[in-house]
Amino acid sequence: MRVLESESIEIRTSEDIVLVRQAVRKRAVSLKFGLVDQTKIVTASSELARNTLDYGGGGSVSVEVIENGIKSGLRLVFEDQGPGIADIDLALTDGYTSGNGMGLGLGGARRLSNEFDIYSKPGEGTRVSIVRWK
Repeated sequence: MRVLESESIEIRTSEDIVLVRQAVRKRAVSLKFGLVDQTKIVTASSELARNTLDYGGGGSVSVEVIENGIKSGLRLVFEDQGPGIADIDLALTDGYTSGNGMGLGLGGARRLSNEFDIYSKPGEGTRVSIVRWK
């Protein structure tokens, strides 16, 4: 897999979540994603950016245009240095929340993505990577 473009965005405030959504939509449009795929990747980015801010205490996202053979797509890598997730399987269960949310963020982002990877260790933070292929 080759990274063709990459942009890093800090996530420190709610306004930064808007910037993440805008950057992801811009890249999805430039890759000629259909409206449904644009909506899926933008929605997933919004959910994960919100989690990065609310549960991770802030962090960053890397927005990458990638290519794998003849396929092109977007990879988003969210990272924070927050408290981490003790039970990832539980956190991916719809309805589970450790805060005031609806408990759909991680599981929803996974369903909206073609590829989903999460690494988290209590006390060390969380890294979530998603890919949406065109």
